[in-house]
Amino acid sequence: MPAGVASEHHYQALRFDIPVDRSFAEFRRQYEAAVPPYDAEAFNALVVRKAPWPEVLDLMRERAPYRFLIYWSTGDLQPMMRLAGDPGHCVEYLMGNHTTAERMFRHDPAVMLYAPLRTAITSDDDGGGTRFHIEQPSRAFASFGNDDVAAVGVELGHEVAALLTHLGVPVPAALAG
Repeated sequence: MPAGVASEHHYQALRFDIPVDRSFAEFRRQYEAAVPPYDAEAFNALVVRKAPWPEVLDLMRERAPYRFLIYWSTGDLQPMMRLAGDPGHCVEYLMGNHTTAERMFRHDPAVMLYAPLRTAITSDDDGGGTRFHIEQPSRAFASFGNDDVAAVGVELGHEVAALLTHLGVPVPAALAG
């Protein structure tokens, strides 16, 4: 493609809206226990001392028991939205694994548009109606037109399925298969 010419890449997203059979607060606690926060201090220490990549892989395996860390979260948006009269709860997350992302980044750094994965936990009220939301990772990563990137996207779907199984919520067939 000539320099200075923009390109368009279309793909169809598939968003899952997964019912959860427990309260918003309980599921949020379980999710955040299974997907712990990214420890910037620990990982940045590896960067500072220019550690070999296997040490990064080891630290990720140690810190992410279900292959994912939380890189960012909004916290519950309900207090702000209640000011407008909206009673629902919502917490958004960026959940990922930078050692998995690296396996795509090496082919195209623009994959970071979709890594980490965006997730949300919502509820109409704290008594029920809790839902977990995520898009199918393989569709976004396949849009890069690189078989290696697409394969990691499929793998991410399987890892999300394993996390959902651990959390005891329904696993969409498109993630498991």
